[in-house]
Amino acid sequence: MAVQTGTTVVMSDEERAIRDAVGGIARSFGPDYYQQQVDEGGNCAELWKTLGAKGYLGVHLPEQYGGGGLGLAELAIVVEETAIAGTPLQSMLFSSGVTGTVLDRSASKEQKARWLPGVASGETRLSFAITEPDAGSNAHRIATTARRVGDNWVLSGQKVFITGMESAEWVMVVARTGTSERSGRSRLSVFMVKADSPGLTWTPIRTVMNQPDKSHQVFFDNVEMPADNMIGAEGHGLAVAFTGLNTERILTSSLCTGIGQYALRKAVDYAKQRQVWDRPIGAHQGVAHPLAAAHIHLQSAILLTQRACQLYDTGIEVGELANMAKFLGASAGLEALDSAVAIHGGNGVTYEYQLAPYFWVVRMLNMGPVSKEMILNFVAEHSLGLPRSY
Repeated sequence: MAVQTGTTVVMSDEERAIRDAVGGIARSFGPDYYQQQVDEGGNCAELWKTLGAKGYLGVHLPEQYGGGGLGLAELAIVVEETAIAGTPLQSMLFSSGVTGTVLDRSASKEQKARWLPGVASGETRLSFAITEPDAGSNAHRIATTARRVGDNWVLSGQKVFITGMESAEWVMVVARTGTSERSGRSRLSVFMVKADSPGLTWTPIRTVMNQPDKSHQVFFDNVEMPADNMIGAEGHGLAVAFTGLNTERILTSSLCTGIGQYALRKAVDYAKQRQVWDRPIGAHQGVAHPLAAAHIHLQSAILLTQRACQLYDTGIEVGELANMAKFLGASAGLEALDSAVAIHGGNGVTYEYQLAPYFWVVRMLNMGPVSKEMILNFVAEHSLGLPRSY
C-alpha cells in the first residue's frame, strides 16, 4: 500500500496508477481548455472521449459490458482527479455515476447490453431527470406521468434543472405511473428516453455557473417509448433511482474536494511567492491558518468519502455515509475555494488566476443534488432517532 503525498488517503498500487493516469490526461487539457469550452459553448467532448477511450468513464462497470470491473472507489478517483486538474466534469456524476449505476444494478441483461457499453466507452452520454418545479426534494410529488398505451409508454410533464441535455443521447426519467391507494403517494417508475424523441424539448436556464454542462427545463409532450425502456419494476422507481442517487452524493463530494484541492494548491503557491513587507504572505497566520483549516476539512471529507466508497462496493447500505460525505465534501470544497480567492485579493476574482470561475459550481453543489438541510433531516431521523420533522 502507498500513501498519497500530502494527504492521509491510503491507496493500492492500482488506485495510484488510475490517479496518475487520469491526472495526467486531465492536466494535458487543464483550466484553459475548460474555460474555452465554457466560452465557446462546448461540452469538453475531447476530454470526455479521451477518458472514455482509456476506460476511465466505465471503470466501475462490469467487464462484460465494456467496463473496468472495479468499483465506485475508482470512479471517485477519476472524478476527483479531473477536478484537481481544473477540469471538473459534472456530467460524470449523472452519466457514469447515476445512470450507469442504475443500469448496472436494476436493468435486465438485454438492457445492460444495449446501454452500458456506450456509457462505459463514453460514446453515449446520458442525462438524468428527476427534479420538477413543484416537487423539489419531495419525489413523492412528482407530477410527470407515464401512461401505458398498448406496447408503449407515453410520457407527459416537465423537469427543471436537468444538466447535460445538450450533449445527451439518452435521458433517464423518473415519472409517476400510478398512485398508492394506501398512502396516496405517487408510484414512480424509471424510463430511458431518447433525447431526440418527438415531443421532447428543452430550454437552457441562464445561470452564473460557468461550466460546460448547462442546466435546462425539459418538456415531455406525449413522448412515446417502447415498454422495454422501463428500468426495474413498475412502481418501484424511487428504489431504483436511489441506487444511483447515493452514488451521485458520494461523487459530488469527490468533485467538490477535487476543486478544493485545486484551489488550495494554487493558494499555497501564491502565498509562498507573493511578498509584502519583505516576506511571503504565507508567513502570516492570517493567511496560513485559513489554508491549514481548509486542508484539515478537505482531508476529513476525503476520508469519509473513501469509506463510503469502500462500503458501497461491498454492497452495504450507505445512505448515511453518502449523505454525510456529500455534506462534508461540498462544504470543504467551498471553504477551500473561498479561502483561496480571499488570499489572492483582487486577483482572486479575475479569470487570469482561474479560481473564481469555479465558485458557483461548488456553491450550487452545496444546495443540490440534495440540500444540506435535507441531509441534516436524514441524519437527525435515521442516525440519531429523532422524530421526523417534515
